[in-house]
Amino acid sequence: MKKALLALTIILSGCGSVPPHSSHTHAPSRYKNIFAESQTRNQSPEAQEAVLYALGLLDIGYRFGGKNPDAGFDCSGMVTYVYNQTLGSHLTGSAADLAKRGTTIAPDNLLPGDLVFFNTMGKPFSHVGIYIGNNKFIHAPNSRSKVRVDRLDSDYFLTRFETAKSLFSAEYNKVVLN
Repeated sequence: MKKALLALTIILSGCGSVPPHSSHTHAPSRYKNIFAESQTRNQSPEAQEAVLYALGLLDIGYRFGGKNPDAGFDCSGMVTYVYNQTLGSHLTGSAADLAKRGTTIAPDNLLPGDLVFFNTMGKPFSHVGIYIGNNKFIHAPNSRSKVRVDRLDSDYFLTRFETAKSLFSAEYNKVVLN
């Protein structure tokens, strides 16, 4: 837990087929402010726990079909592992399967713990990550990388963003998996 808190502090204080990590974050002007945080929903403690747990997985290697830290993760494997470990749920499936669950939310209503989906392989919902706040998300990008944090407003991800989903009920802070 201390490792996760330290990782969260460092990340928040710092500035499928996903490109190598880059500090370039100049999105086309037509996309500016799509992810402006409005905070119109309440964040659940379970979502906060999921984010901290995910941050503890930074630098774990990528493996297609990987579903645990020993084997490595692909994007959906990392997401389902985090939610299964922190919530005791039995979440399974690909990024496209996960996109069918939860409640669709507007990008400006993202809260840490929400899922963000992208089209990175020329097909809908081919990549998923967990939003951690401050326009950043954690994900398992590809076989040339490890679990890492990237910016939603980078050129690459902003132009491939498809939707955001919350697995938490706004009214009761319960997990919604259907």
